Formats: sequence, C-alpha cells, structure tokens
Amino acid sequence: MKYAVVRDYLADLVATRLSPGDPVPSERELVERFGVSRTTVRQGIDALVADGLLERRQGSGTYVAPPKVDVQSRITGFTQEMHQRGMIPASRLLQAEQLPAPPDVAAWLGIKTRDPVHYVHRVRLADGVPMAVEQTWISTALVPRLLADGVPTSLYEALAVAGLAPTWGEDSIEAVVAGQTLAELLEVSREAPLLRIGRRTYADDLAVSYARTWYRGDRYTLWVPISSPRRTLYPPRRQTGVR
Repeated sequence: MKYAVVRDYLADLVATRLSPGDPVPSERELVERFGVSRTTVRQGIDALVADGLLERRQGSGTYVAPPKVDVQSRITGFTQEMHQRGMIPASRLLQAEQLPAPPDVAAWLGIKTRDPVHYVHRVRLADGVPMAVEQTWISTALVPRLLADGVPTSLYEALAVAGLAPTWGEDSIEAVVAGQTLAELLEVSREAPLLRIGRRTYADDLAVSYARTWYRGDRYTLWVPISSPRRTLYPPRRQTGVR
C-alpha cells in the first residue's frame, strides 16, 4: 500500500522530531518526496488524523495533534486527574447557586422534586485550554454551606471534609455533537464530537452528587478497565423512574 509509506514517514516525524502544534510537510512536498499521487498522500494523512496523531485546520494545513487525555471510570475529580497528568487545572465559573431540583436530578439524587440543591456550572481547563463543560448538583441538605465561601476547587474534596467522601459511582456514557453553546464554551466547531458522561456518585449507599460533563472528543479518549464477571452492584432506589 503506497499510502502506508507516507503514513509511516509522518508517524516517525511526529515521534522523533515534531511537537504538538507543529506543522507537517505539505501535500505538495510529500507528493514530490515520494513520487505518489496527491490522493495517496491524503490517504496517509487521513490514517493519522483518524488515529488522533494529526489534525487538519481548515485553510491552514495539517498539524501534530495535542495528546489526548484518558477519561477513566474512577472516583477522582477533574483537578486531581489533571495534576496526575502534570497539567495545570483551572475552572471558568458560569453559574453557582441554590436551586429547586428538577425532576430528573431529584430522581438521580433520591430526593423530592424541587428540594433545594447546590448547582455548579463550570468550564474545566487544563494548561489554559477548555477541556470539558461540567454541571453538578448536590443536595443542600447534605452540605448546607457548600457554596457559602465560594465554589470549592474540588467538590469531591468538599464532600470528603463533610464526611461524605465518594466511595463509588455509576456512569452513563454517550457520544454527542456540540451545539452552538457548547462549541463556543469548548472552543470547537459546531457539531464537533463530544463525549457526554452522566455520573451519580455515592458515599456508601447515599447518593451525594450527580454531574453531567461534556468532554472534547479531540482531547479525550475513554479508558475503561475490565475484569472477570461478578455480581453487579445496584444502589437502593428511593424513587422510581430512574434510568
């Protein structure tokens, strides 16, 4: 396959000489270097774009893509995850207030509709780059003064201080595309691929938080460890209608 020669040459450049954000040789340069058609060159580039190694920028060219961060199904917050990867976490606060729980959130938290909840809406950043948009709800009854002194850097740590350290949880995961609002917040194009994760977190058998997070598809890959089959844990349901 002729395109494999182009693909392997570019992959070696990325591994040994180029850094994220650097441009790769143009299609014309690659055509001249390897004596192949432009279609063959594009096939080689397409293969690396599909692998997440390169990215095309309309009207500009092809560049080395930034490395992806893996989203792991474990009970750690964004701040801790970014620190572990040597990145500087930050947040841009969009909204933080006490609100009446909407029906779906109330069901997830095992409380009554319109019971008060703390609501925190943030853009999460790593090294200054928007990585995710996050909405979190926590029952006010559990941590009445959660937002009294502003939004804690880590909501999980704030829960732990209140004696409600998250011990396990459950995720619902789906692939979606960015609408106009999410595209603007994440600085991606409209209909760019996103990874949407809904997470209910427990302290033992008590639901302590529910969050919805939209991760940039070009900066995240989902990593899920698996093990041999065993009995599935199901939390107690305080209300019906939970999906």
